Amino acid sequence: MSEEKLFCYRHPDRETGVTCSDCGRPICPDCMVFAPVGIRCPDHAGQAQGTQRVASQVRRASVGGTGALVTKGLIAANVLVYFVNLAQGASLTDNAGDLFLDWALIGQAQLLTGELIGVAEGEWWRLITSAFLHGSVIHLGFNMLLLYWIGAPIEEAIGRARFLILYLVSGLSGAAGALVLTDPQDITVGASGAIFGMLGAALVFERQRTFVLGGSALSIIVLNLVLTFAVPNISIGGHLGGLVGGALGGLALSRFGRAHAVYGRPGVVGFAALIAVGIASVLLAYWRVENYV
Repeated sequence: MSEEKLFCYRHPDRETGVTCSDCGRPICPDCMVFAPVGIRCPDHAGQAQGTQRVASQVRRASVGGTGALVTKGLIAANVLVYFVNLAQGASLTDNAGDLFLDWALIGQAQLLTGELIGVAEGEWWRLITSAFLHGSVIHLGFNMLLLYWIGAPIEEAIGRARFLILYLVSGLSGAAGALVLTDPQDITVGASGAIFGMLGAALVFERQRTFVLGGSALSIIVLNLVLTFAVPNISIGGHLGGLVGGALGGLALSRFGRAHAVYGRPGVVGFAALIAVGIASVLLAYWRVENYV
C-alpha cells in the first residue's frame, strides 16, 4: 500500500516528507526551522533567528492584524451609526430616521410622497451601507459580539488590509443574496452577512490547517445556519450570500489552493480574484433589481 502524500501546510503545492516535531504538520524546506532537538514549523520555532526572518516579521507587522484594530474600528463604526439613528428618532427596539431610510438595503420601494427609492433607482451604496445599520440594540449587540469573536482572530491571522477587503466583499455578497431571496420592498440591515462571510473564510483557512477559530468554524456555521432558518425575521439570503462570498474570498486569497491563504502571498492574482468576488456580487444585485425598473 502506498503512503499518503504530505504537502506543506503553508505551501499546499509543495510535497514533503518532513513534519514538525511539535505539532506534526508537514513542512517544506523553506518552512523548516532546525531546533536543538528536531525540526519545527515556523509557528513552533520559538524566537525568530537571523536578520532575514526578523526583517520579514517587521514587514508583516506593517500590515499585520496586531491588536485587531480593523475589527475594533468596524465595531466602533456600527455603534456610532446606531447612536446617530437614535438621535434621529429610532428606539432601542426599532430603527428610524433619515440615515436609516437612506442607507438600508431596499430593492425598490415607493414613499408616501410618491418618490421611488432603492438599489433599482441607482442607490448602489445601500449594498454596503446597510451592513452598518441595525434594527435594535439587541441586534447590534449580538452582531458586534460575533464580529469581535470571529473577526479579531481572522484579522490577526491574515492582516488588516486583507481582512478589511474580505469583510467588505462579504458584505456585498450578503447584500446580493438578500436581494435575490427577498421581495423588492423588504428592508434588510445588519452586519450578519459580512460576519457569515468571515465564517466562510475561516472554514477555508481551517481546511488549510490554520485554525483561526480553534477548529470550530464548521460547527459555528452549522449552528448559525440552524438559527437562520429557525428564527423568524432573519435574512436567509443575506446569511447564505455572505457565507458563499466569504468562502470564495478565502479561496481567492489562496489563489484557489495554489498558495496558503494565511502564510502565502496572494499576489496580484489573489487580490484580483478577491475583488472579482465583490464585483460579481454587485452584478448579481444588478441582475436582480433590473426587473424592478
